[in-house]
Amino acid sequence: MNMVLAVALGGAIGSSLRYLFGDMMMRLMGINFPWGTFGVNLIGSLVMGLIAGGLALKFNVSQEMRSFLMTGVLGGFTTFSAFSLDAANMIERHDYMLAAVYVGGSVIVGLMALFLGLWISRIAFV
Repeated sequence: MNMVLAVALGGAIGSSLRYLFGDMMMRLMGINFPWGTFGVNLIGSLVMGLIAGGLALKFNVSQEMRSFLMTGVLGGFTTFSAFSLDAANMIERHDYMLAAVYVGGSVIVGLMALFLGLWISRIAFV
């Protein structure tokens, strides 16, 4: 039960942060591109790399804390379903180039961000 509570609390925090970030990006950047979803997925990838690297190399935390951070907070913060909907909306309005940039950028830059986080954690925690 502790694990479920840890994930639920982390998910509430991550989802709230995602909402606030998305709202801020919509106000700053407009609605033509899903900057909020794009940003949280890239930030989440970077932070996942930092946490995974830090937990593997330096920090020994409980399974509840791992689940709270990685499944809960980051699972609530990042979102593949919103990413899919955003891409589908761009395709439906025939904005194929923007959709391709969004999908490709999210996947490629997201992977790069994850590896950057792992690299930083290896430097910082070894």
